Amino acid sequence: MTHKTFEIPIGNKSLKLGKKPIMMGILNTTPDSFSDGGNFEQEKFALEHARSMIKGGATIIDIGGESTRPKAKETPLQVEIDRVIPLIEKISKENLDCIISIDTYKPLVADQAIQSGANIINDVSGLQREVEMADIAKLHNVPIIIMHWDKNRNTSNDIIKEMKYYFEKSLNIAKKAGLRDNQIILDPGFGFAKSLDDNYEILNRFSEFHSLGYPLVCGTSNKSMIGNLLNIPIEERLSGTIASNIMAYIKGAHIFRIHAVKENLQALQIAKATLYKQSERSQ
Repeated sequence: MTHKTFEIPIGNKSLKLGKKPIMMGILNTTPDSFSDGGNFEQEKFALEHARSMIKGGATIIDIGGESTRPKAKETPLQVEIDRVIPLIEKISKENLDCIISIDTYKPLVADQAIQSGANIINDVSGLQREVEMADIAKLHNVPIIIMHWDKNRNTSNDIIKEMKYYFEKSLNIAKKAGLRDNQIILDPGFGFAKSLDDNYEILNRFSEFHSLGYPLVCGTSNKSMIGNLLNIPIEERLSGTIASNIMAYIKGAHIFRIHAVKENLQALQIAKATLYKQSERSQ
């Protein structure tokens, strides 16, 4: 698999996507996220973790203030804002060498996050819960990650075909708002309204999403698709996470949303060196 190349504008700079795996470090400020809930509620610890992930090779820090784990309760708007905005402001003021992503499906949270220093919107609802999210991305001229999360999917149909249909609806919303192609990134949404078999079929057929023409995110880190398959707790899922990311990279993934940045990056660098000649690896 040859990686398609893209250039995503980030302010007056750009994020180049291609053969080089891009690490997107997860920073949850929630008390109940499935993998690290409660670890980084305090700003001091959250900042330390952000610095650690950047040191480990993270290009993007994805900050979220609401858990999207199964059966999680919806976080009130103001609570989510209070969790993420001060941290985004702190990271921005420190001029840490990273791109900041805001993980939310609420337009007002995204709007305030961008005004506070965030550079990318990461919408797990794929613009289909709040279509105004596309308007926020247009207003601030920022990229947006559109994730697949379709609770009403027809499970009797081919899963990739159904996912592409969902993405087409999301892309229509984005285009109506005036977003350009180079502002859009797609995420198949591993674990979101998908069975164990679904997740591994998506991983196996990951390269089929390239026909849509956009860069791709892989977000399998520590998820139940690993834990349930291997019957292991969250703290033992690093090896499975690395294996799934390697598979996705081979099939053309560009961005890897992960908890353990350093370890995953090292493994992906081995995969990259295996697939490409030295002269091609910086592309």
